[in-house]
Amino acid sequence: MGKVHGGLARAGKVKNQTPKVEPTEKTKPKTGRAKKRELYTKRFINKSDDRRSPNSNS
Repeated sequence: MGKVHGGLARAGKVKNQTPKVEPTEKTKPKTGRAKKRELYTKRFINKSDDRRSPNSNS
């Protein structure tokens, strides 16, 4: 077989250390026509002539 990395006694150490946070209530995402409309306004209407990718966080 082969050796196991790290003892199994420490399994789940980090998960048990992290504080429990209750999930927050989120509004449901738009679907169908409304979602397409949102995408259109985001991509074409609100464009200020900048050359950044849609994925950049700057």
